[in-house]
Amino acid sequence: MAESGDSGILLLLLVGAVATYAWRGLGVALAGRLDVNSPLFEWAACVAYALLAGLIARMIVMPSGPLASTALPDRLGAAVLAFTIFFLTRKNLLVAVTTGFAVLVLLTWGRADFS
Repeated sequence: MAESGDSGILLLLLVGAVATYAWRGLGVALAGRLDVNSPLFEWAACVAYALLAGLIARMIVMPSGPLASTALPDRLGAAVLAFTIFFLTRKNLLVAVTTGFAVLVLLTWGRADFS
């Protein structure tokens, strides 16, 4: 028999699933009626890119957590190389992010070994 704590967790899981799938269902219902070339969508895309740029800049300039223990030149170098690879590979995000991550790890390890 389920304890009261278990039923609370199950209820929370159910409410979360209903909320998630309700928004997905609304998206599917409205998707065919929306004009993706409208000024509203262009504005939303600009806001999304601005937020992403701000988050990346914050991660480089004011990192938190384990990233804060890395050197600023290492973070900048990895970001510049990832950005360059992104455009050289015809905007392949997976290759760019993997390259940036690998460069940051190698630069951080190299700095630790030579310090």
